[in-house]
Amino acid sequence: MPMTLPDIAPALALWPQTQGGSARLVNHSENRTFRVDCLDGRCFMLRMHRKGYQSGQSIDSELAWLLALRRDTAIPVPQPIAGGDGRLLQEFCGPDGTIHLAVLFDYLTGDEPTLQSDLVGLFGTLGHYAATLHRHATTWQRPAGFTRQSWQASTILDADGPWGDWRLAPGVNAHNRPILDRLDATLWMRLAEYGLDPSRYGLIHADMRLGNLLVHGDMVSLIDFDDCGFCWFTYDFAAAISFHETHPLVPALKVAWLDRYQAIRPLDGMDIDSINAMVMLRRMSLLAWIGSHAETALAQLHAPGFADGTADLAERYLRGTLWQD
Repeated sequence: MPMTLPDIAPALALWPQTQGGSARLVNHSENRTFRVDCLDGRCFMLRMHRKGYQSGQSIDSELAWLLALRRDTAIPVPQPIAGGDGRLLQEFCGPDGTIHLAVLFDYLTGDEPTLQSDLVGLFGTLGHYAATLHRHATTWQRPAGFTRQSWQASTILDADGPWGDWRLAPGVNAHNRPILDRLDATLWMRLAEYGLDPSRYGLIHADMRLGNLLVHGDMVSLIDFDDCGFCWFTYDFAAAISFHETHPLVPALKVAWLDRYQAIRPLDGMDIDSINAMVMLRRMSLLAWIGSHAETALAQLHAPGFADGTADLAERYLRGTLWQD
């Protein structure tokens, strides 16, 4: 059910800045995000967390990394705002008695890039951002109690993963299921071979797709760390091309991403070879997500043909011809 202003009113009362303000829904994917316009003319973004997805401890951990990135790097990321009690993560009871978790962020100016944007230049920036995040993650002393989810074969490909079961996604049928099963088994094998060495596996953004970027002139802001967790570093490229894996520019985007990434954090041959496996792993996670989030506009937009498109990509990947690069 969509949340209305009366539903949001108890949340707005938790921050002095937003009391008496108005809120409107601007995004519903994993969570619901509202733009809050305040009486003094300032704007904020209010994130209402989907119940059961992230725990309070996990959200606090996300915010700890976000604050550390703001302190230690030049990447433009959102500033979480403390409530009247001094805490970043707030809890309130909705009109129906449901307990909600919410975080308020400052408002960042910019627009989501499109496929008509300068994607090659943008992916160079994303490669720079990803390498900076990964370098930070490998040296940052995480606070006690830090906890985030792990994105591995088990949490993405198994039936009980947090984004659902790809086997139940719309469009998965007797025709494409065999090739998707082969892909599933191959990914398990290749990811196990690649391994979890700290040089290739650690804390990442995990959702650096176009929908989580804001472009304003030369400034590219990176938002929505809600899916950040422990995964292979090269997965951040795969997430960046989410829903657009068949776009003809992808090979050029990969080159641009790698060029800027390796200027900060060099990769070895196994790392570079892993990128295609990460693309297919991400694609399978999106297939599962579409099935378990059918009520969202994003899932409805991409659902038609997505399973068949994933099977086509799987065939090319298994033949070693995912991209002609």
